[in-house]
Amino acid sequence: MKTKYIAAVLIAIACLGLQQAKAATYTLSQGNSALTGAGFTGPYGTVSVILNAGGTTATVTFTALTQVIGGTTYQYMFGDGSSVAVNTNGAATVSGISGTCIGCVGITPGPYTDGGSKNVDGFGVMSNTINSFDGFTSAATVVTFTLTKTSGTWASDTSVLTANANGALVAAHIFVTTSPPNASSSANVTGFAANGGSFVPDGGTTVMLLGAALGALGMARRFLMS
Repeated sequence: MKTKYIAAVLIAIACLGLQQAKAATYTLSQGNSALTGAGFTGPYGTVSVILNAGGTTATVTFTALTQVIGGTTYQYMFGDGSSVAVNTNGAATVSGISGTCIGCVGITPGPYTDGGSKNVDGFGVMSNTINSFDGFTSAATVVTFTLTKTSGTWASDTSVLTANANGALVAAHIFVTTSPPNASSSANVTGFAANGGSFVPDGGTTVMLLGAALGALGMARRFLMS
C-alpha cells in the first residue's frame, strides 16, 4: 500500500519536473554569406524561450555552439550591434540582460543596451534587439534576458515569438573564433544568423545611392569652381 503511494508521489514529481523543463527552442541555423562564404556553416546557436507563471513574462536564453572544421574547433559567440534579437508576438519590453563567456580568457561580455526594433542585416526587422558595448572582447557565449508583454498575456512558450516579414523569429550577430576564446586573439570572421526565413541582401542599393551622391557632389564642385 505504501509502495503505491510512493510511486504516485514519484510520478507526480517527475511530471512537475517535465512541466518546468518545457521550453520553445529555436536553432540559429541560417548564416549570411559572410559566415557561410568563409566555410562556417553552423548551426551557430540555440535559443530557448520559457514562459513564466502568469503569462506576462518570458525568459530567453541564447546559447552559442561550436563547430569542428578541418580538425580545429571554432567557437561561435554573440557580440556588438544586434548581438541577439527576437521578434515578439505583440509588443514587449526587455530587461535583466546578462551575458557570460564560458571557458573564455580575458573576455568580459557587455555591458548591454536595449537596441529597440531594427533591421538585423538581411534577416529583416526584429521587434527587440540587444546591443553589446563593443566587439570581440565584449562578446558572449550565453545571453539571457526577460521579455515582458506590454498588454495581455502569452498563452504558451511557443506563442511568445512570431515570424517577422522575412520568416525569422530569432537572429544574432555572430563572431567566430578558435576555441577557447581568448582576448589576445581576434574573431576569424563576423556575420549574422537566424533560425530561418528568407535572407534579403542589400543588392547594391547602398552602393548605388552612395555613387549617385558622390556624383552630385562632384558636379556641384565643378559648378562652384567655374
